Amino acid sequence: MSERTGAGRLGGQVSEVGAGLRRAWRRTLHLWRSSLGFRVVVVTMLLGVLVLTAVGTYLYGSIAQGLVDSRQRIAAEDSLRDATDAQKRFDATDQTDTQAKLTQFATTLINTYRRDAGNEPRYVVLTRFEDNTSPVIVGPLESGSVGVRFIPEELRTQVESQPDRQHLQVSTIDEGGDTLSAVIVGQRIDAGVAGDYGLYFIYPMHRERETISFIGQTFLLGGAALILLLGAIAFVVTRLVADPVRRAAIVAERFADGNLDERMQAKGEDDLARLGTSFNGMAASIQQQIAQLENLSRVQQRFVSDVSHELRTPLTTIRMAGDLIHDSRRSFEPTVARSAELLHHELDRFESLLTDLLEISRFDAGAAVLEVEASDLRASVDRAVDAHRTLAARKGTELVVHEPDEPVIAEIDSRRIERVLRNLVSNAIEHGEGLPVEVTIGSNDSAVAVTVRDHGVGLKPGEAALVFTRFWRADPARARTTGGTGLGLAIALEDARLHAGRLEAWGALGEGSCFRLTLPRKADATITSSPLPLSPLAAEAAEAAEAAEAARAESGAGQGSGAGRGSGPGGQGTGPGAGHGSGKGAGNGSGFADDDTLRLRRIVPERTP
Repeated sequence: MSERTGAGRLGGQVSEVGAGLRRAWRRTLHLWRSSLGFRVVVVTMLLGVLVLTAVGTYLYGSIAQGLVDSRQRIAAEDSLRDATDAQKRFDATDQTDTQAKLTQFATTLINTYRRDAGNEPRYVVLTRFEDNTSPVIVGPLESGSVGVRFIPEELRTQVESQPDRQHLQVSTIDEGGDTLSAVIVGQRIDAGVAGDYGLYFIYPMHRERETISFIGQTFLLGGAALILLLGAIAFVVTRLVADPVRRAAIVAERFADGNLDERMQAKGEDDLARLGTSFNGMAASIQQQIAQLENLSRVQQRFVSDVSHELRTPLTTIRMAGDLIHDSRRSFEPTVARSAELLHHELDRFESLLTDLLEISRFDAGAAVLEVEASDLRASVDRAVDAHRTLAARKGTELVVHEPDEPVIAEIDSRRIERVLRNLVSNAIEHGEGLPVEVTIGSNDSAVAVTVRDHGVGLKPGEAALVFTRFWRADPARARTTGGTGLGLAIALEDARLHAGRLEAWGALGEGSCFRLTLPRKADATITSSPLPLSPLAAEAAEAAEAAEAARAESGAGQGSGAGRGSGPGGQGTGPGAGHGSGKGAGNGSGFADDDTLRLRRIVPERTP
């Protein structure tokens, strides 16, 4: 049990360490992405590390090689002098009577050449050549702990094969448990009756190792200090450049938020000063142009409002006279009677246009006010559809409404929403080419929606972004048989925005068009997703996918009860809907995100002055 507890505690500690490392990595990555100064400092320090590593490695190697070469030269000169002296002593000695005397002489001589003082010790080794056949054997003799076993075989071979030369080699020795490099110099010595011997001088490189170690530490500490200094310099330089840019970004953000009096401080004559001067000039020019446009917009709005109001009185008089003439048209000649009918019809259109202009002027002036109350959206849809049944019958268009059985309650201004719906239905009938027009109601937890779908000519690519522009017409040559003013969709968009909702359009040539009105359930709520898809093609694809998934579930389970409780792929309902409803797409289904629709052309156009 204790082993399991310990293992669990260790696993928890490892998990905590891993989580801490992940958090640190995420913070570092965020800092890398968000801070220009951090990136510059890090890159500068990394490049400095690479450069200093390369330069330091080269210098360190060069200095180390120089120390070794100097040590070899000194060792060669020193050993040559002592080897010559040793040869002279062997030549002059009379201790050759017996092997013991010769050995004693050689031992004394070897110890004479040994050095133990300071940090430059030297060991001496005297060893017999392998091809020496003299019966007198001396040694091998060693002057200290570093003896014949550290003499490389290669060096011994060279000394024996080329006895008239001095030979040198750098090798590794073990001195009192300390492993270090040493310069070993070998030379032949004629030991008289004892024959040829090799005399080897071993120079441990204590001082060179200490020097190289000191140089390495100096390089390391100096390099670290230099890297930190480079980082500090890069930070200071970056601040000198980045701070004005950062201040410029703050000024630009404030300027974009509408504070048109914001300006940059421009001091000096450098590039940043020129940037500040150019920015201030641009800001002043933009402020002036915006002021001109605002003034022009106010003039236009005031003109439209004044003209619309001023036309009310003469229009009322003309309307009264026109109605009187229209009512008396049967007593007129046929041409005069037809003129009276045309006058009456055009007065209706003129009055509608004037009403729309007044409404637009209220939106432009910010005087539009919502009268919100909890209402059933189905009632507004029914009233809008019923108002156009006569027109639909005259055009040969069938109006099909898909709505749920339960109320679809939302806090809306019924008058404005009905105006939006009447406009959408009227446009669908006008452009539907006599084909059915489908009106679908849907809802979810946060929003309610209505789509109006026709199967007419549709919209060309790019036209979905223009349909809400004032006085825009898809086909300028097309006659307005239903008396449209060209402002209906612009007013509908403003009504939707006034509700914090969305009015969107989709269309494709040969596929028809679809308009979707999405409104929040509560007046102060936010729309997370629309209950209905904007693109009918997306809805068809979703239905096909749901049907295929249901078929797979039924075949896998062996029974149909596992596929769902409704006869439509959307949930509980009698049609292919998204939830509780009697028609396609109606009910409390899951929301359709805008980016889930196929061939979607989502538009939220700005109001044009």
